[in-house]
Amino acid sequence: MSAAENNTPETLTEDFDSPDDRCPAGRKAAGEDPAKREQIIEGAKRVFMSVGFDAASMNDITREAGVSKGTIYVYFQNKEDLFGALIERERNRVVRSIKHALDDHEPIDEALFEFGMTLTSHITSDHTIRAMRMVLGVSDRMPQLAKRFFVASPENGYTVLKGYLERQVQQGRLQIEDTDLAARQFIEICMAGMMKRRLFGEMDAPPERAYIEKTVTSGVLVFRAAYDVKTATR
Repeated sequence: MSAAENNTPETLTEDFDSPDDRCPAGRKAAGEDPAKREQIIEGAKRVFMSVGFDAASMNDITREAGVSKGTIYVYFQNKEDLFGALIERERNRVVRSIKHALDDHEPIDEALFEFGMTLTSHITSDHTIRAMRMVLGVSDRMPQLAKRFFVASPENGYTVLKGYLERQVQQGRLQIEDTDLAARQFIEICMAGMMKRRLFGEMDAPPERAYIEKTVTSGVLVFRAAYDVKTATR
């Protein structure tokens, strides 16, 4: 087995892609070029989505990303580290979208609807479901990878929604005693079993937008019935 397949770099001082990686005057040091890092992650994404986590090798990713062995190990310690970075990048993209959706100046119904549509569409997409299956497949022997996938990020759909709900409570627009529970409830209502059906293959393709809209609209109505200021005083 080669050093690369054993998740150990053969060398960190040789075999770089170009002189740029050696940090000449005025250029980025090795491991500090965001474009190079993105190039590696994109290559890794194509490999992981094609063959899965277990079958993917660092050699495969090196070839797909168009970088050298030395370079890939400057940026990432091993395959697990690279997969975690990919997941965190995708999560950050979704977080940016849902933050935009949860506009404090919009009516609550509209903000919750946009949040539910964005998150549900992402969770039930092909690439997210495939990533979840990969993580579940190795969770027993790589529990840290599973933890990184689900809870390591300081911001995710749940934390962003919880913060939004807390602000609405402070402004007197909602009456919620437990925003942690309420945030989790709303996410589950918006999914209405879609994630599990996708994950286990009962729903073999992402749900159509019309179906997600119907489900999220119903979820907003149920959520507001439970936590609206006028009805929460019963």
